[in-house]
Amino acid sequence: GRKVLIVYAHQEPRSFNGSLKRVAVEELSKQGCSVTVSDLYAMQFEPRATRNDIVGCLHNSDEFNYGVETWEAYKRGALSNDLMEEQKKVQEADLLIFQFPLYWFSMPAIMKGWMDRVLVQGFAHEFPNCYDSGLLKDKLALFSFTTGGSKEMYTKGGISGDIRYLLWPMQHGIMHFCGVKVLVPHICFAPECVSEEKRKEMLIAWAQRLKTLWKEEPINCSPEWYFK
Repeated sequence: GRKVLIVYAHQEPRSFNGSLKRVAVEELSKQGCSVTVSDLYAMQFEPRATRNDIVGCLHNSDEFNYGVETWEAYKRGALSNDLMEEQKKVQEADLLIFQFPLYWFSMPAIMKGWMDRVLVQGFAHEFPNCYDSGLLKDKLALFSFTTGGSKEMYTKGGISGDIRYLLWPMQHGIMHFCGVKVLVPHICFAPECVSEEKRKEMLIAWAQRLKTLWKEEPINCSPEWYFK
């Protein structure tokens, strides 16, 4: 069976994001997938990229360069245990689902910290092996998130601009850079501002999409998809 890693960032299990995560676990498990969840808040995941991410001596003890040090540590198996555990989950996964509420036009800091710390050079990318030749090129990713604003607000003519503009740094700058193929994002607009019935419909729509997820084609990872 296929393996799925859900990287989940919400403080409250009973939240709508929590419900979306539960639906994904249930539906994908029904399909025979092996589903692993990294619940970042429950894990108290450390979002800060620091010297503590390297075990033992530094490559250059005179001047600390996080990118160089983690690259060297990855090559010699000297990254901290929490990073090695997350990298193992990523390595084993066919699909990465990122489940989160949109914060300030981006992902929550704890999830950005996961990206900063886990996707190190040597593991996820290594120039010139980036974008289509990134080291994670056999994997799929899907960003599933909620917004505070309505769908109309996130259009080209809306106050917040096209939602695709916000996806450029997350989907293209991180996932595609590492070679990951990106599926169309799953966006639940303003769940807090709609009826309970509408929220149930959103959860049903997510479950329905997951039933045929493996048949979907990734988006065309080019600037045109985001800015046309």
